[in-house]
This record gives sequence, structure tokens and C-alpha cells, in this order.
Amino acid sequence: MLAPVPVRSDQMSDELSRQDKQEFKSASKDITSVLRGWSYEPGVINVRKIHGQDGAPKVQMRLDLGLLQMEMTGRPDGARPHGCESLLEYFEKQLTDHRRRNGTEMGFQLNDSQCASLREEAVQYYYRYLSLFVLEEFPGVVRDTARNLRVLDLCSKYADEEQDRLVLEQYRPYIIMMNSRAQASILQSEGKLSAALKAVEEGLDDIREFFSKFGQEEAYGHSNEVRVLRQFARRIRKKLPVNPMEKLQRKLEKAVKSERYEEAAKLRDKILRMQAPTSNPGSESSNRA
Repeated sequence: MLAPVPVRSDQMSDELSRQDKQEFKSASKDITSVLRGWSYEPGVINVRKIHGQDGAPKVQMRLDLGLLQMEMTGRPDGARPHGCESLLEYFEKQLTDHRRRNGTEMGFQLNDSQCASLREEAVQYYYRYLSLFVLEEFPGVVRDTARNLRVLDLCSKYADEEQDRLVLEQYRPYIIMMNSRAQASILQSEGKLSAALKAVEEGLDDIREFFSKFGQEEAYGHSNEVRVLRQFARRIRKKLPVNPMEKLQRKLEKAVKSERYEEAAKLRDKILRMQAPTSNPGSESSNRA
């Protein structure tokens, strides 16, 4: 029986190296070709929608060192923790089970590790709703912002540590603002301007309530989120059909302010005539009878 031919370790390394190089060439993981022609622009949220190898749409965000690719629905990274769509859904299910078993939610708590995992997951949804907003995929923005607000609610109510209850609250005004803008944008595109304006005003009310809750009422007027929503509301109001009475009232105010009293008197008379109840000819004839 022939003895096996000894193989030197450097020969084996060379052979493995050649094999690795061959595999690398046949199935390269280099993303240079994907990024070619899509430069990173500092300060710009640069996103695009593509179709993946599975045929499903994906959203990509260009970063300085590459890109993020996210699923359009479900958890952005495509994972299903504990068989659920996300960790949030998993912990919400745990809360529902706790209530059913105990008849109360008392005793249900989230530890610091669980809260940290929820925060990390929320960042994924943040990147996606930001990307979807740029792409004007507003229903997805409404879905993901509402979902992240549920994360804040869950942690603020059930986190074991005070730090975990409060750390995400600083982002609530921003998430409310994005949710309101997305809702209003959908309604505006449908021609429902009054409903769009109401969505923005409700967002402003929610932000005001947030600052009041923490005793920071004065911060409301300085909030960047409030400024953005007020600007959006003004743009919507400009598109609303003008009420004739409101138009006359504005003219009257300008005339009084400019001390054009004769014009103001005529405008006031016109407003009074419009406000006067219309007489009913039928009732007059019936009185004669």
C-alpha cells in the first residue's frame, strides 16, 4: 500500500487561496457596480425604489459608505422575530396574553434589554418612513410613524427603568409631525383640503399636549415641528375656496386699518345685508290670508 503523499501547509494555503479567488470571481459581493452612477450627496436624503431578486419592491437609501436596502412592508430588514412581524408586535402580544391570564396589565414590564431592542428596531422603521416620505409613498409613512408612536407608548408605560420610559419621548413631536404631514398629503391629493387641514391641526394639538404633559408649554412656540406644520397649514388654507363673507371681513379690516372709513362703512352695510335673514314670501301671503 502506497503511503499518502505529504502536502505542505503553504501548498494547501495556495490551493485554498486559488479556490477562494475563483469563488469570489464567480459570485462577487462587491457593491461597487450597484453604487456606480449613484453618488452620495451630503445633506441630501437620496433614496430610490427598486425590485429585488425575489420580484418584490425594495427601497434603498444612499449612505456615505454604501446603502441601506429595506423591505417595503413588514420589518425593514425582513426578519420575523419570534414569528411576529416585529418585536413590537411580539411584546404587544405578550401584553395581551398577560391581560388574559391575569385580568389586568399590572405586573407586565419591559426590562432594559427589551427596551433597547425595541429602540434599535424603531430606527429601522425611521429610515424607512423617511425614505418613503421622499418617494411620496405617504400611506407607508402613516403606517410606520403610527407604528413607532406605539413603541413610544409601550415603553413609556411598561418600561421597568425610568430612563427607558423617557429616552424616546424626545422624538414624539417629530414623529407626530411626519405622521400629520403624510396624512394631510394623502387627503390633499384626493382634493379633501378641509380634512387635510384638520389632520395638520390635530397634529399641532397633539404636540401641544406633549409639551404640556412635561410642563414645557413655552417650548411649543419654539418647536421646529410646530413651525413646519404651521407652514403646511398655511399652504393648504391658500388652496381652500374663499368664503365670500370672510373675504368681505378681511377687506373691512384692511379698510379700517388704512382709515378708509367711507369704504369701510359700505363694506359693513354689505356684510349686514348678507347676514340679514331672508324673508319668506310664502309666510307673508299666508298671514294675509
